[in-house]
Amino acid sequence: MATVQEVAKKLNEFAPEHLAEKWDNVGLLVEPRDKTRTITDILLAIDLTEAVVEEARQKGVQMIISYHPPIFAPLKRLTQASWKERIVIDCIRNDIAIYSPHTSWDNVTNGVNDWLAAALPLSTSRPILEHVSNPIYGAGRICDIQGDPLTEQAAVQLITKHTKVGNAMVSFAPETNGRRKIRSFAVCAGSGASVLKGVKADMYITGEMSHHEVLEATSNGTCVVLLGHSNSERGYLTVFKSILDERLKTYGTVTTHVSICDKDPLVVV
Repeated sequence: MATVQEVAKKLNEFAPEHLAEKWDNVGLLVEPRDKTRTITDILLAIDLTEAVVEEARQKGVQMIISYHPPIFAPLKRLTQASWKERIVIDCIRNDIAIYSPHTSWDNVTNGVNDWLAAALPLSTSRPILEHVSNPIYGAGRICDIQGDPLTEQAAVQLITKHTKVGNAMVSFAPETNGRRKIRSFAVCAGSGASVLKGVKADMYITGEMSHHEVLEATSNGTCVVLLGHSNSERGYLTVFKSILDERLKTYGTVTTHVSICDKDPLVVV
């Protein structure tokens, strides 16, 4: 049977913590009192909200893998005044471990950015910012379209289908109305402006960029597709569920759940 430490080891084997950005806070963030406690149920989520913690409690899980770290800025106290503090308190009270991979998942092969890049048929893909330890890892992806070029409109349809996002915000290249054909694209899940800045590609695919960053990209002839920060990441959870199930199968029955309460806080009305 798997313990918290053994699951954390498997997670680190897939996406080593050293691949994360230096500013990030990844790894085992909350450890239960009993380090030998058996893990039978794991919950996957992008954002660890109070609703997700309640879901974890009701499902009887012993571990939450939260893509975004709920502990990022240092906590100076644990009170009931802040929702993030309440989350940590509730997980400790219920002996639920928290592991956050964040940018280690972004930078690794077969991680979040490779999943997002697979929205379009690609012939080549490589990191935009190569990791110092190994150039096959790194932030973002710059890709070439496989086969015939796609129109911007056709590409957007493929992207929304792949990510299962109902709506995307799109800034087409000037005077094209989506009819221009693209041969290259760059992706960065989440908030991608800093990674995508200055990258030469016909299309950017990311979660969010500021108004002026979109204007800058569009003025340079790049179509911008914005999916929403967490919506550009959430579809990867079902992919990772299969990866984790395979890596934990030697430990017997460990059930991995994808959270049904984890969702983007913004809706279109």
